[in-house]
Amino acid sequence: MSKTILIVDDSSSVRSVVGIALKGAGYDVVEACDGQDALSKLTGQKVHLIVSDVNMPNMDGITLVKEVKKLADYKFTPICMLTTEAEESKMQEGKAAGAKAWIIKPFQPPKLLDVVAKLVG
Repeated sequence: MSKTILIVDDSSSVRSVVGIALKGAGYDVVEACDGQDALSKLTGQKVHLIVSDVNMPNMDGITLVKEVKKLADYKFTPICMLTTEAEESKMQEGKAAGAKAWIIKPFQPPKLLDVVAKLVG
């Protein structure tokens, strides 16, 4: 059984590039356009990893991390931030909220897949 990864990014092109890389590596992919959309898709099915942008409309990625950690079914789901944010303070804020990894855009798909493999086993 393949593992399911939720991609959360307001850019459809980023979701597409990440989705192609993950599907090519054998993962199932669910896409969401922002934090609120992502929460609406967490309906009890198993999600092995969430890959989220930080800067999005409606609900940003760090707020999403905090909200996911409140959900019993998903509080142990690893979350990787994929963002243009490279400031140490933003990274610390993400880590404090519960993010397990931080990848800076633009990214190389092999690096993303390496981080994903480490987080989902």
